[in-house]
Amino acid sequence: MNESVDQPQPRRPSLLDALIPVITLIVLIALSVYLFGVDATEGPLQVALLLSASIAALVAHKNGHTYLKIGEAAISGITTAMGAIFILLAVGALIGTWNMAGTIPTVVYIGIEFLNAAWFYLATAAICGLVGTVTGSSWTTAGTLGVAFVGMAPVMGVSPEITAGAVISGAYFGDKMTPLSETTIMVPQLVGGLNVYQHIRAMLWTSLPAFLIALVIFGIIGLTGTAAETQAQKDAALQAIEAVYNISWINLLPLLLLLVLTIVKLPPFLSIFMSALFAGILAVFTQPQVVQSVANDPSLSAPLAAIKANYSAMAFGHVSTSAYPAVDELFSRGGMQSMLTTVWLILGALSFAAIMEYAGFLDRFITPIVGKAKSTGRLILAVVGTGFGLNVIAGDQYVAVVLPARMFRLEFKKRGLAPHVLSRAVEDSGTVTSVLVPWNTCGAYIAGVLGVSTFAYLPYCFYNMLNPIISLIFGFTGFKMERLPAESEAADA
Repeated sequence: MNESVDQPQPRRPSLLDALIPVITLIVLIALSVYLFGVDATEGPLQVALLLSASIAALVAHKNGHTYLKIGEAAISGITTAMGAIFILLAVGALIGTWNMAGTIPTVVYIGIEFLNAAWFYLATAAICGLVGTVTGSSWTTAGTLGVAFVGMAPVMGVSPEITAGAVISGAYFGDKMTPLSETTIMVPQLVGGLNVYQHIRAMLWTSLPAFLIALVIFGIIGLTGTAAETQAQKDAALQAIEAVYNISWINLLPLLLLLVLTIVKLPPFLSIFMSALFAGILAVFTQPQVVQSVANDPSLSAPLAAIKANYSAMAFGHVSTSAYPAVDELFSRGGMQSMLTTVWLILGALSFAAIMEYAGFLDRFITPIVGKAKSTGRLILAVVGTGFGLNVIAGDQYVAVVLPARMFRLEFKKRGLAPHVLSRAVEDSGTVTSVLVPWNTCGAYIAGVLGVSTFAYLPYCFYNMLNPIISLIFGFTGFKMERLPAESEAADA
């Protein structure tokens, strides 16, 4: 039976229809945060998202959409995140085996030995910016070096929350400034009329000043802060790490392998998982005492103990049981299991976003915004506001990048603005603000791997907050708002 014959055509949603699920989401999220505080991401936010998705489904059904089609839309929306979920699980496995192999402990050891507390935040942001540019992935940078920097923060006597902000600032700047990044490749293709290198050159005008200002702020905080670091504390920390792990440059081979696999453009999941597996095998030879401790079964032969330890580190994370509580607390991390709450959050956010998009609720919000943006400054404000708003409402960076690039493309062309002006504004909002929203896929991921809640690190993500502000300043002042050549405008008229 043809469903389209039996069912009337769905009605276009009213503004009230679009507002009801959004208002429901805002109220439920606010209630979750009020009742549970920073623990809201451990379950209450997920419940709020799924309840809001249910309300959106009821409103969509009222407008003529069948429950079957609504369900298919929700499932389709979730499938778009499967790549991100696999990466998330791979990172959980990687953190577990990197700790067991001494990779993260070695990075922490080197950092404690050579970094000074006064320059720690600045160095963290700069190093993560460099690695983000090489890898093309803010997620990989945060899940590897970011974990190490946040881990060494207490030992250095500095704030883990500010350190997380420095990691995120550097990782997201590096992610935007490289042709290896997925969003940097995708956005110019969506906008059309420019290549990835033109897109990067355009972003430099807003991203580089934002990052340089962020570095200055991190430098000032470090120099004026009250770090509790002493040489005696550093020496004690180094001795404790050496007592548990065999510290060697060989331990950094999994990091080198990850960089190589990323540069040769192996899919992210495979790159991360292969590095995790390599680290687990390396640990058998470089950290045999740690492997035996993780296996925690004297009755097993050495090969079986090694297999059990690798299974355990990948599934449940590395659990250190040394005589040094500080070391155990620092390096007992990771495992796919530790990412399941974040996966739950992503599933809730994307099911809500998929129904909102399928039922036309998101389009109902965006279309009037385009029409009311009369000046160039207001048009840039509309793009930036839409990108951030979609990160909040839709809970996914890709939705916040794809929809504005599609919906504003013709309007920018009609007004004679160069395509890279739109591509820059899309990235200055949709990409960098995603990590500031706890229920967004990026915010959930970063909070999960760094072990610092979104609400805690948000005030220190200076680059991510400055970037859209500078983009708006450019829009309202007209600076670097390049126009299409006259002949192009005439051809489009």
